Amino acid sequence: MRHLKISVVWIACILGLGAQTGWAESLVLEPEKSIALPPVTIDDQGWNVHGQFTFVNQWHQNFIGGALPDGQNSLQRRSASAETADFTLFFGVNLWNGAALYFNPEIDQGFGLSNTLGLGGYSSAEAYKVGANTPYYRDPRAFIRYTLNLGGQSNNLHDQPNQLKGSITENNLVVTFGKFSVVDVFDINTYAHDPKLDFLNWAGVDAGAFDYAADAWGYTYGLALEWTQDDWTWRNGFFDLSTYPNSENIDQGLKQYQLVTEFEKRHELWDQPGKLKLLVFANRGKMARYSDAVAQSPSDPDLAKVRKLNWKAGIAVNLEQQMNSSLALFGRASINDGSKETYEFTDINQSLSLGLSIKGSLWNRPQDTLGAQIIVNGLSGQAKDYYAAGGLGLLVGDGYLKYDLEKIIEMYYGLQLMNHLALSFDLQNVTHPAYNILRGPVTIYAVRLHADF
Repeated sequence: MRHLKISVVWIACILGLGAQTGWAESLVLEPEKSIALPPVTIDDQGWNVHGQFTFVNQWHQNFIGGALPDGQNSLQRRSASAETADFTLFFGVNLWNGAALYFNPEIDQGFGLSNTLGLGGYSSAEAYKVGANTPYYRDPRAFIRYTLNLGGQSNNLHDQPNQLKGSITENNLVVTFGKFSVVDVFDINTYAHDPKLDFLNWAGVDAGAFDYAADAWGYTYGLALEWTQDDWTWRNGFFDLSTYPNSENIDQGLKQYQLVTEFEKRHELWDQPGKLKLLVFANRGKMARYSDAVAQSPSDPDLAKVRKLNWKAGIAVNLEQQMNSSLALFGRASINDGSKETYEFTDINQSLSLGLSIKGSLWNRPQDTLGAQIIVNGLSGQAKDYYAAGGLGLLVGDGYLKYDLEKIIEMYYGLQLMNHLALSFDLQNVTHPAYNILRGPVTIYAVRLHADF
């Protein structure tokens, strides 16, 4: 209740600000693109300021959990609710022609269900691996973006979060350097990537087996280069891993790092636009092999005791295809080296997601969106043996595992209440949470309020 009271105050303040400043009537709501923006050439704007507020409340009823008690990393079987809230400011400043500095101070509060544990495909990408009862400050992004125009048609870019108004040619080279999220640049999908406005599940907004470099909040330091030419883009990145798996601190000594490359091909199918992306990543860090942990202690395996410098690699395919002005299809498939522990993201070694997005123009609500997707997550043989022996991962670990695939169906409806204010309803049904055939199914409900200016 204390969490909820604090968040009610947050919401009242935000709505009051909107009423006083008039932004709710003067601006048009668009999906937040602060985490997935096209590159910028600064021509017309010296600086800008934007902001957003997002509140999510999730809950579930009692569900079947087998004869064993809940484990340390289990989704708790008793009915529960949890909420998160965050308020972000987006500052942009023109440094010189083609370059801009962006800074995003943020205040967060709240927890995920079961303290963000108990699911491979966790139910809310608005919940971090850390939480607090009271609001706390952090600065998730502070980066410089430089764009070099390489010719072709010139396109206008609008004033929005982490983008100054300007223009860019269709052929360009973009460099982003500083603190940001790997998935600000890589693995972007138009219809399933923004938990503030579309899907919430971790394995639905990002490729589930993409173990991307990040601290416990999802951000790191790094460098990304994007070369766009005609109908393709090639992206490359170098990012710092955290000091140890799931750490709150980033290892800035260049000893533990991630290399990632992504090739994007844009196309038209049935006269409708689409994109196909292939991503490859490799992590170099102190991480354990599951088999070493089980061999050392078959009844109580501990990954921390057998960590040493290793490589872990994986691939992901990302597809989006517009079918007409109201309907789009999308999907992701990903797999990683399941012999070694998860370093940063979540306990998934194989993942497949397929879904559709429908605009409300079909029922005279053009700013509304209805989305649905199916997600299937799996573990490697080595990971299954480790969890069956009682091992713990970043998010899962029941103390015993009778394995099956983790299957998730997610649906949401995004309702635009007024310009720049949206209310969403989300439902997720999870079969075998954390891969345990003895647990679930569980249905998780959510309400989300999002405002921005």
